[in-house]
Parts: sequence; C-alpha cells; structure tokens
Amino acid sequence: MTNSKWIVDSTHSSLDFTVKHMMIAKVKGNFASFEAQIDADPSDLTTASVYVSVDLNSVDSRNADRDNHLRSADFFDVEKNPEMTFRSTRIVKTGDDEYKVTGDFTLHGVTRPETFDVTFEGAGKDPWGNEKVGFSGKGSIKRSDYGLTYNAALETGGMLIGDEIKISIDLEASKQA
Repeated sequence: MTNSKWIVDSTHSSLDFTVKHMMIAKVKGNFASFEAQIDADPSDLTTASVYVSVDLNSVDSRNADRDNHLRSADFFDVEKNPEMTFRSTRIVKTGDDEYKVTGDFTLHGVTRPETFDVTFEGAGKDPWGNEKVGFSGKGSIKRSDYGLTYNAALETGGMLIGDEIKISIDLEASKQA
C-alpha cells in the first residue's frame, strides 16, 4: 500500500501533560488547540511522516492564573513563540502495533530530537463510511533543555516545579480523499 494523508479529528483527540509540583504532587493539563498531519500506510507505519503543531495559547491546567503565567515570558513566551511543533524524522517498529517515533521537537525557539512511544490503536470506518485510524503516544521532555528554567527553591529542599514534563497524546484521524 501507499501512504495516505490523515488529518486529526480534534473532537476525538487530546494532548495532555503532567509535571511534578513541590516534589510531592502532579499538576496535569492539556492543550485544547492542536493540529496533526500524518502521511501513513497504517499497515507499515515505519514509512510514515508526522507533523504536530500546538497552539501554546490553548494551555489549560484548570487554573487561569497558572495558565497566564505559563503563557508569559517566564515559560512559553507565546508573544515570541506561539507554537510547539514536532516533525518525525525516524520511525522504528518495536512490536505489534508499537513504534518509537523520533523527530524534531521545537519549543521556546529551541529544536531538539525527542523520541515518543506510539501505539497504532486500529483502523475502521465510521457510520458515514469515512476511514479512521487511532494512535496513542507517550514520552517526556526536560523543560530545561528548551530554556524553560523558571523555578523556586523549596524551604525543605528541592524545587517547586519538576524538570520532566510527561506528554501523552491520543489521536483519531480521518483519511483525506
């Protein structure tokens, strides 16, 4: 088979993150606005290309003050860097429907290679005859690698905000004609 173009259905997809807070708890959030383009043959994802673009203004951690701080120059600096992107450069099959997807991850004006574990969840047709595919992925980045170093020392030792950001994504995509 040949690669086909797949566009993410944002109403059936999510992009979430988790970060440690005060070294004792986790804060979770998501990005409500993102797009992804996938050129793939679902029977052989090693030949696929993936591009994800995230609107950093759409950050939602269930706290408006924190979200505004995340948009500020202390973190994302959305005035200068409104997007976070990922463009695949290599995909390796690691098991049945399991892949390592490596690519150029850009955040805060810095581009670095990152690898995510991705599962092909399946393919099918919706009740209207549209071809759909599903993917889930997870991985982590270090925010300090991207110049996101704002933090505060805790009286008991350690830092207010963890360096590791865990990312999870669930995508449903529609085949384009």
